[in-house]
Amino acid sequence: MSEPGPSFLRKAFYKALDLLLFSNIFIALCAVAQAQVTYYLLHVPCDKHVLAVLFFATLALYNFSAFMSKPAEPKKSPFRRVRWVHRNYRLMITLTLISVLSLIVITPFFLSTASQVLLLFLGGIAISYNLPLFTLADKKFGLRNVPGLKLFLIALIWSLSCVLLPIVELGNSQLVMIPANDTIILIAKRFLFIAAITVPFDIRDLFQDRSYDLKTIPVIVGEKKSYLICQGLLAAYLSLLFLFTQQFNSIFFALLSTIAITGWLIFKSEFKKNEYYYFFLLDGTMILQALMLLLFDCF
Repeated sequence: MSEPGPSFLRKAFYKALDLLLFSNIFIALCAVAQAQVTYYLLHVPCDKHVLAVLFFATLALYNFSAFMSKPAEPKKSPFRRVRWVHRNYRLMITLTLISVLSLIVITPFFLSTASQVLLLFLGGIAISYNLPLFTLADKKFGLRNVPGLKLFLIALIWSLSCVLLPIVELGNSQLVMIPANDTIILIAKRFLFIAAITVPFDIRDLFQDRSYDLKTIPVIVGEKKSYLICQGLLAAYLSLLFLFTQQFNSIFFALLSTIAITGWLIFKSEFKKNEYYYFFLLDGTMILQALMLLLFDCF
């Protein structure tokens, strides 16, 4: 039997990569990594139940968003991800149902009431982002149609879920009490980081968002100014990092390195880049942040 050729291996690789990225398993792992960053910065062990809830909640919500944003003719979509979701619709439904059932089992039994309330609040915002729940001049719209709100909502949901949720659960278990000022700074830095890597996605979807009448930041201010906003958000994050760092240790240099790499990736991102650049490299900076903390801790 002959060995698999380069063409076969290449197809197998991209098939596996498509499954990882477009099924939203990768972005769910990013949520887990961001929560791990929070635990690492607080010098406490990870709560496996919080990590599991974040994984399944992110997977369910991103799949729900994919279902809600399905175009009229997905087969003709210029986006590989949209075509993949259409071809693997049953798999997406199955993953979503598994995620929802897992949340139903884990959340009530292993998370505090305060954490459950926070999750319901964040889930409500995330779901209402896609649903046309509001009416203005006989025209229905969702939160995604409010000019400039998309970036704020995404960064807010991510920062609260990956920073505030672990802190709330730690406080309830009385393992450690985090002062309010430290909590606010942690949320602010995470908000700026997530916002910075979110804008390039809107730049990529610039023409599509215009056709859907979505007033994202790039639609409002243009592509060039949007890239400047990205770097400005990272600069603000860098400023907070310097201002609220008491010692220049491995954690500081790990976060600094992540900022530098993220800034370079944003600078290199252009509309012509393929979807792997965005869904793997840019989203992957959330996992990179956790890996850099572990790497620098070894030295």
